[in-house]
Amino acid sequence: MTTPLPGVRVGHWTDQTARTGCTVILFDDGATASAEVRGGAPASREIELLSPHRSVQRIDAAVLTGGSAFGLASADGVMRYCEESGRGVSTPVGRVPIVPTLGLYDLAVGDPKTRPGAEAGYLAAQAASGYEIGTGTIGAGTGATIAKLRGLDQVKPGGIGVGKASAGPVAVQAIVAVNALGDIDVDGTGMDTNLFGGPVQENWFGNTTIGVVITNARLDKLGCLHIAQGAHDGLARAIAPPHLSHDGDAFIAASTGTVDAEVDIVRTLAVQAVTRAIRSVAD
Repeated sequence: MTTPLPGVRVGHWTDQTARTGCTVILFDDGATASAEVRGGAPASREIELLSPHRSVQRIDAAVLTGGSAFGLASADGVMRYCEESGRGVSTPVGRVPIVPTLGLYDLAVGDPKTRPGAEAGYLAAQAASGYEIGTGTIGAGTGATIAKLRGLDQVKPGGIGVGKASAGPVAVQAIVAVNALGDIDVDGTGMDTNLFGGPVQENWFGNTTIGVVITNARLDKLGCLHIAQGAHDGLARAIAPPHLSHDGDAFIAASTGTVDAEVDIVRTLAVQAVTRAIRSVAD
């Protein structure tokens, strides 16, 4: 059983008929966070404010969603849920929840007119718990696929993967929606040959691997940026080839801040956690 780190809750909303969904990660006491985007075609919301030089220091939740840029609307429902819970940045007229969101493209898999919206995000937030995290073709991973470079006849299901790495009391957990143009490199060989099954096809646009990496280490926003960078190193170990122009690969890194740790140790654990999370999708 894979459960979230303490102080974290995870919930999914899934539409198996339309082959799409969203995944919500709630931070009970907020979290310090940053992010990094390396893919060439990202869909995202509230990512710029996570830069270390921006004023907002903590987030209330993070969302991974299908539906491409349309699915970013699912964050509206998560904001409503957080507002009702009295969470968010304090302003003179009320609290404003901070909910960074990453989207992947799954529109070509199911019904392109059905995408996660505000109600989906709200329901996923309501469903969030500290119990077992659902994996596979669920939530943001419902319509995810991999190995599209090999050709239409070689496409395989992607999905939600979860991985964890620890060193003493320091823990890092990765929740990743794997929807890569490339394939999962299960044994570290790099798969450098026979990846390209033909010329660029329309289905090459149905991609993007996104994730949230959570640690109990006490980090500032710059430290979280280093962890997000390490997450991409883990992706590059586990997906071949990574970060292509049709992928919008991106990671949010969040710190719940309960344990002191050196940032390089946490970054190393993040590489391991993301690698394990992605490879678990191929199990």
